[in-house]
Amino acid sequence: MDRPLLPLRTALVFLLAALSGAAAGGLTWLAEEGTARGVLAGLAVTGLATPFFDRLITAGTGEVCGKGHDHG
Repeated sequence: MDRPLLPLRTALVFLLAALSGAAAGGLTWLAEEGTARGVLAGLAVTGLATPFFDRLITAGTGEVCGKGHDHG
């Protein structure tokens, strides 16, 4: 079997969410809020960024927008 473990779109969504969480956690830690708050901020942003990037990437694929008409 020569298929990828994850589809490219899924891997991109997870990568962008992880990068967002790492940036938020790093900035929180640099603001001297402590390691625990940095980790919690990073996890929270990762959790919120996953559906955001999922919708953002889906909207750009040319699929039907769900309003009953096609923009193509």
